[in-house]
Amino acid sequence: MSEIVFATRNTGKKREFALLMKEFDLTISSLDHFNDVPNVVEDGATFKENAEKKALEIAKFTNKLTVADDSGLEVWALENKPGVYSSRFAGDAATDKDNNKKLLEVMKNIPLARRGASFRCAISIATPEGVVGTVEGSCDGVIGFEEKGFNGFGYDPLFIRNDYGKTFAELEDSIKNRISHRARAFEKAKMIFERILG
Repeated sequence: MSEIVFATRNTGKKREFALLMKEFDLTISSLDHFNDVPNVVEDGATFKENAEKKALEIAKFTNKLTVADDSGLEVWALENKPGVYSSRFAGDAATDKDNNKKLLEVMKNIPLARRGASFRCAISIATPEGVVGTVEGSCDGVIGFEEKGFNGFGYDPLFIRNDYGKTFAELEDSIKNRISHRARAFEKAKMIFERILG
């Protein structure tokens, strides 16, 4: 059995990662399994830059194969904001609720026809020697006028897939983990994992 570190403390992401990686014979650790983990400053201009930096720094710290993701929401009417600032849209200590509340506030006068958005995800895989590969995935939808659903995390209660007519937070895991930005990125990442893990 191979061991891999998923460089996050986000419980929602950990749960999704475990489901997406269930076909591999892996022991998955997260940052919660290590003491004195360095705080990786996500100061990149893109999701890709942040994912690569995080994966490499944590791989060097743990001396283990590491996967990191950086993901977020781009709202077209807001010039693709919040983007790389998605998790701290309402401030450095913002909760998901805070961020959703701020997004609804700044979009309150934007009609449905102009509420298009994309969830984007970059996944980077690194060894202590360097980045092995980085892939990206995206998923388009619209931003609703109120939060709906209790599944998922982040902006999931606001992000509606038109073909399902539901928010990500209303969809079953089996559906979300097939169509989401993170699922699409992981489909590409699996080829890298297969090469590394055999």
